[in-house]
Amino acid sequence: MNSSTVPSPAASAADDFVLQLAVDRGVLQSAQVDAARAIAAGHAESAKPAPHVLDVLAQQGAISSRQVAELLATEFGMPMAPDLSNIRVTGDALELIPRALAAKHQVVPLSRESGKLRLAIADPLDTDGLDALGYTVKMPLEPVVATPEEITAAIDRFYGKDANSIDELLNDLSGTGADASAVTTEANAAADVSNTEADAPIIKLVHQIILEAIQRRASDIHIEPLEKRFRVRYRIDGVLLEVENPPKRLQLSIISRLKIMANISIAEKRIPQDGRIQIGMNGKQLDLRVSSLPTAHGESIVMRILDKEGLQLGLPELGFLSDDAATFEKLITLPDGILLVTGPTGSGKTTTLYGCLHFINKPDRKIITVEDPVEYQLNGINQVPVRHDVGMTFASALRAMLRQAPNIIMVGEIRDLETAEIAINASLTGHMVFSTLHTNDAPGAVTRLIDIGVKPFLVSTSLRAIMAQRLVRKICLKCKRSYTPDARELRALNINPAQAAHATFAKGDGCADCNSTGYRARMGIFEIFVVNEEVQRMIYENVGTAKLREKARSLGMRTMREDGARKVTAGLTTIEEVVSITVGDAS
Repeated sequence: MNSSTVPSPAASAADDFVLQLAVDRGVLQSAQVDAARAIAAGHAESAKPAPHVLDVLAQQGAISSRQVAELLATEFGMPMAPDLSNIRVTGDALELIPRALAAKHQVVPLSRESGKLRLAIADPLDTDGLDALGYTVKMPLEPVVATPEEITAAIDRFYGKDANSIDELLNDLSGTGADASAVTTEANAAADVSNTEADAPIIKLVHQIILEAIQRRASDIHIEPLEKRFRVRYRIDGVLLEVENPPKRLQLSIISRLKIMANISIAEKRIPQDGRIQIGMNGKQLDLRVSSLPTAHGESIVMRILDKEGLQLGLPELGFLSDDAATFEKLITLPDGILLVTGPTGSGKTTTLYGCLHFINKPDRKIITVEDPVEYQLNGINQVPVRHDVGMTFASALRAMLRQAPNIIMVGEIRDLETAEIAINASLTGHMVFSTLHTNDAPGAVTRLIDIGVKPFLVSTSLRAIMAQRLVRKICLKCKRSYTPDARELRALNINPAQAAHATFAKGDGCADCNSTGYRARMGIFEIFVVNEEVQRMIYENVGTAKLREKARSLGMRTMREDGARKVTAGLTTIEEVVSITVGDAS
């Protein structure tokens, strides 16, 4: 639709109502309307489709969509909607009106308060549509008026630009023709899932779910069978967002299709299974790591979306500020020793290690990794997958790797004493070893290694540094604005008035680019514990974590909360985000 075109609110009668209203209010002159009618009538006599009179006037610049919306709002005693490009919409409001219904009636739910649904509408004359919506949501409506263009853009922003295709596919599947195939047994689906014409809507629906997740920058797709519904959620910037749910009756067919795509057995539903899906999008290859888990109401499928381009990041893109980047570059280019990256699951440890490998991957160095599983396939690096079924454990793979004469070794995770001892012995014989460990902070990794049975003298002589990390959401650049935090917020991160005076505090208002969250993408906050001779002596003497932490702080180690505070004052993230992620790091 041309941006200068004002869509008719409903039909010719509605046009006449708006035109008369515009003349009565002095927005248009009668002569302008008569001339526009003549042009429209002239088109009607030709072979071309006749435009609406309002469209003709809009093309002439005599009236705009905004003016039409304001006329209707005044006439019906309704307020104008706020700027929909900057407003945030609550999830519980969006759940009340599906995308298909919002597009059909040209409305956008804004908020649900005091038992009422506030929604932006394009056409106050469509009383039948409003009545139908009121009946659907079973609560009073509180309409505000917006232009049709604003409504259309808001629908795309809040529901996703391609979500309508999912709705259409669900509508296709709701017909009687597709219903019979939708509830076929898994055996029948396996027989010819890709060639049966009746199964095509299921295939398209599954592909569209994956495509929409990628377009919305999701890192995971969660497909979960519940007792009475079949839920689909995307994890975007670390936060789960529920999207349009397929009907419960399609559960078996959708799960079967995904298992076939992942090359895992659809006949086996009693044990967990893992697989991989490879797809091409926009000229690049994406891998989806698929995990199937039996639950009380069916198999739950989680797909991790792996984008190789996300690994080719420099240290600043990972979240390192210049001083930490310089320190870390020195550490990862050491000739031998162990460097550990610690944190809980989902804290970005693997991405950081791959970033390290990308940084040091040169033709004169042989790099071998052992991983469970191999998440990303990297050029120029030998990657070994763990396979417990044939006895290829971390420990056995490490032993074999040492006979390959590598310069650099990456162990996906140190889980037991055997793996730890082999990794330490490798570091003591001239290899640089990177690995991960599940601990809450950096000094705690020393205690963890000793707890699993590694001798303190081995830990002290092999360990070069430990880095703990978490991920925080970055403020969206499109809707970023400066603001002044209050004293309570500053106290939460121990930011003193002198620091605050030179800081650049910011927040995101929410826009189409960030799904109205105010955040887009994530970065790391770090705690780098460098092991020097003094610390080595303390580890050898097997001192506790508290004393190690105290010594690390005296040597200049910043905690993750302090690193987060630096990124808050630089306007990269928010106080709320850092406080929520580092709730256990208040010291």
